[in-house]
Amino acid sequence: MTDLTPLNEDFSSALAIVAHPDDLEYGAASAIARWTAQGKQIGYLLVTRGEAGIDAIPPKACAPIRMQEEVEGAALVGVNDVEFLDHRDGMISYGLELRRDIAKAIREAQPDLVITINHHDQFGPGRYNQADHIAVGRAVIDGTRDAANRWVFPELLSDGLQPWKAQRILVSGSPQADAFVDVTASFDAGVASLAAHRYYLAGLGEHAMSDPRIFLEQIASSAGERAGVPLAVGFEVIEL
Repeated sequence: MTDLTPLNEDFSSALAIVAHPDDLEYGAASAIARWTAQGKQIGYLLVTRGEAGIDAIPPKACAPIRMQEEVEGAALVGVNDVEFLDHRDGMISYGLELRRDIAKAIREAQPDLVITINHHDQFGPGRYNQADHIAVGRAVIDGTRDAANRWVFPELLSDGLQPWKAQRILVSGSPQADAFVDVTASFDAGVASLAAHRYYLAGLGEHAMSDPRIFLEQIASSAGERAGVPLAVGFEVIEL
């Protein structure tokens, strides 16, 4: 069954905004590797530093480890612009502060597209989403629209940041995916990007998500079946 359509890749820049180090690596990174190989400019913005992500490492020590792993993993898919906000991992609150931070980042970067993670309550039947993902995903949708509205967060104008309208938002990991990117040629780079999160993966122990190649191949093969290609990444496309 092929129910996904090819994603329109007629863009030159994108800003990926997610909650944690590793969020992009669990799927979207293979598509990002394809795009950077095409010469597209991609930047990452992490809302947290991932400090609550490894049970055995206290947050103060964990944050720099996870930030470094994110920078290393991003470089493996051609992304060298990686920035972090300072919202608290596991305790992100949807609201005006988060929306403003996102709108500010979008006005600064002026991307054609914005990429984020699943904002829905579930990834699929019986697979409930995580609170930070939901908060950030929804804030990205609203913050992207806020970035285009000069009357929302007018203080950004005082900082010299003019409104910026992105073309659309791509949502990775969405149960409502309607488009795909063929990542057959860029899949290995995506695996390497996730594998760079060594401390995080080790902290998972015996978990389905701890083997980058096996886990990502299952997801990409499933999307590929829906797309009619060997390996794919699915996205929900939100037109703006």
